[in-house]
Amino acid sequence: MSVNSLNCITYEGCNYFRQRLVLSTLSGKSVKIKRIRSKDDDPGIKDFEASFIRFLDKLTNGSKIIVNETGTSLFYQPGLLIGGSVEHDCNPQRSIGYYLEALICLAPFTKKPIQAVLRGVTSDQTDPSVDLIKLSTFPILKRFLGTDEGLEMKINKRGAAPDGGGEIVFSCPCRQKLRPIQFTDPGKVKRIRGVAWAVRVSPATVNRIVDSTRGILNKFLPDIYIYTDHCKGSQSGKSPGFGLTLVAETTNGTFLCAESVSNPRGSEHGPSVPEDLGAATAKMLLEEIYRGGCVDSSNQSVAALFMVLGQQDISKILTGPLTSYTIQFLRHIKDFFQIMFKVDVQEKPNNDDDDDQELQLGGEKLVLTCVGVGYANVSKPIL
Repeated sequence: MSVNSLNCITYEGCNYFRQRLVLSTLSGKSVKIKRIRSKDDDPGIKDFEASFIRFLDKLTNGSKIIVNETGTSLFYQPGLLIGGSVEHDCNPQRSIGYYLEALICLAPFTKKPIQAVLRGVTSDQTDPSVDLIKLSTFPILKRFLGTDEGLEMKINKRGAAPDGGGEIVFSCPCRQKLRPIQFTDPGKVKRIRGVAWAVRVSPATVNRIVDSTRGILNKFLPDIYIYTDHCKGSQSGKSPGFGLTLVAETTNGTFLCAESVSNPRGSEHGPSVPEDLGAATAKMLLEEIYRGGCVDSSNQSVAALFMVLGQQDISKILTGPLTSYTIQFLRHIKDFFQIMFKVDVQEKPNNDDDDDQELQLGGEKLVLTCVGVGYANVSKPIL
């Protein structure tokens, strides 16, 4: 629940903490969050949330951040996004993806192009891995920026949970304005690519993952290539682990992603089996393809945000069923930017021919439409 007063929006509870701070930074509206885990045995903000606040402070100039003694109340008044060179040690309770997702939302609007070095856990079972962000979020960002010049990410070290030890370098150009997009035809899947990685385990692990994945996906498509990345020595982080990220690319440039990561050391679920992980990820990718849309479920909120921040023109995108995270994100967009999306259910063709009906299988598709607010980067002159 939110209450507007004197350009400050008030929320209660710890849910969607990151969403609220990112949208506050972009809109310039202050936010106050009260009763953060106030009834828990361990009240207040967690270490990873405190780390995220420090990260935002590094990206901005002139932000005002007030946290009470118990950590159960936060006031955040955003400053100007400056960007430039940033280094941050991410808390290992959450992966680098937790911080990188937020950074991608802010990066196009900084004063100087972002050059960020982030250290911590590169893949865990909670947040998108750095591989997923590179394979499926980057193509979406490229559509809104109009170019991928200066947009890159290099994985220097991989770090599995719980101890991390990974390192990535992310760079992104800044823009005066974002382009509106019309993206409602996902096309047909033409190839599948992926990355199978392993650190501090047997080199044979990645091959076992690839074999079990191919055993399922080769029944549907011949064009499959999975890159194997077995890190050694100083590049392998501090904990053992392995994982797989798959991406299906369509004829129209849609990228649908799925991934799995092994259980961390000391997990109550016991050790993971590479063959099981590969097969499970392949089925998750098929599920994501079934859900369909022009963005996958992990990137719905990013696409929605950039549509809102685009020029004062109509943007339209096709998605699969909305995730609960995206639904809440749309509510927050209404709070901060007073923009509401028009959501239409895409009608399936009504065919009497049974063979044609088979081709129309898939989850419910939604068309999200909005008019951008004409958000402009105040630090970039109009060329």
